[in-house]
Amino acid sequence: MKYMATYDMMETMRNTNQWLGATARSMAAYPMFSIAPNPALQWLGAWGEVTERSFERMVVKPDWGLDTFTCEDGRDHLIEITPVVERAFGDLIHFNVTGRETMKRKILLVAPMSGHYATLLRSTVKSLIRDAEVYVTDWHNARDIPVSEGKFDVEDYTLYLVDFMRELGPDTHVIAVCQPAPLTLAATAYLAEQDPDAQPRSLTLIGGPIDPNANATDVTDFGHRVTMGQLQETAIQRVGFKHKGVGRKVYPGLLQLTSFMSMNSEKHSKAFNDQVMRTAQGEASEHDKHNKFYDEYLAVMDMPAEFYLSTVERIFKNGEIANNEFVVDGHKVDIGNITTVAVKTVEGANDDISAPGQCIAALDLCTGLPDSKKASHVEPGAGHYGIFAGRSWRDNIRPLVLEFIDANSVADKPKAKKASKKKAAAK
Repeated sequence: MKYMATYDMMETMRNTNQWLGATARSMAAYPMFSIAPNPALQWLGAWGEVTERSFERMVVKPDWGLDTFTCEDGRDHLIEITPVVERAFGDLIHFNVTGRETMKRKILLVAPMSGHYATLLRSTVKSLIRDAEVYVTDWHNARDIPVSEGKFDVEDYTLYLVDFMRELGPDTHVIAVCQPAPLTLAATAYLAEQDPDAQPRSLTLIGGPIDPNANATDVTDFGHRVTMGQLQETAIQRVGFKHKGVGRKVYPGLLQLTSFMSMNSEKHSKAFNDQVMRTAQGEASEHDKHNKFYDEYLAVMDMPAEFYLSTVERIFKNGEIANNEFVVDGHKVDIGNITTVAVKTVEGANDDISAPGQCIAALDLCTGLPDSKKASHVEPGAGHYGIFAGRSWRDNIRPLVLEFIDANSVADKPKAKKASKKKAAAK
């Protein structure tokens, strides 16, 4: 039961702030106060509205918000999000555009398990749907996973990716964003040795810490400075009785959010104060720039303790991927076994989370891959978020990634004809 009280205390504080916001909002809207307009009550109502919304979003999984897509035929087609593989800690989902012919490109977008939901890649998915069949790893909130499902660490994460790639087949192009980049590289190397026929055609790694020591940031410095004992004592708690995963050890989302916001506390404080003033003056709206950003940013999920601790210890402290010493299920993975999968790295020149140099290190590890199948790109002036979801992604990086995918696609025409004959015979 250790730390369960701390977990519940954080949830109590969040719940209390949400209640205070709702109370202030209701009080300011009391009809009797309308007799004599009072700017203070107007401000109180605005503060309550912003506060209630902010703390309420912290425990809500955002919706993908992708309902329809306009195809080349000029008609709007419904988007169905269908699970392809369902697992305890995460699913493989497909964004199926109904009524549209199957696209030639098949992309597996590997989302990070780093405190936010896979919906953080909403704009990335939206930009790829028009040109490809898009599949995404949709990780679950650890607080909703019963203890009976067991542990989930970096090795389990890697094996999940291996199974997802096998399910989609060899004509898949994988794009890993940020945190999962090193594990996706390891999963590809694992398949190269264990099941070569299931390897993807290409692998694009975007802003990932393949070698965190190649160019140190505050994140890597923290990983080396803190001890594993300190992390276990300060970051790990047990899920409270309110959730299905009661008793599971996690790195709580609310604690992660506190860390995120403390790094830029002045910026966030100003943003919330400005939003209160806009709301008081009637200038705010349901989907304005502030709400659109913070509805996603504040929605956090608990991370399995084993995954968080093993990531810090094995990826950052020991550099097992960087040193090509990563072990999965008792098997040492050799990244040099990748000989046919084209690999491309993308970095942002101003990335302060995975600085330039950390991701491109993957190319040096692929010793068995010819230079013709290696590529890299550093986007000038781009930060971490911009290289996969911002303007830099839309205008520059996305076209380069699709061009790389097309250059490394193999059209297996004989098999396609064979399949069509089989279908006809089956009918």
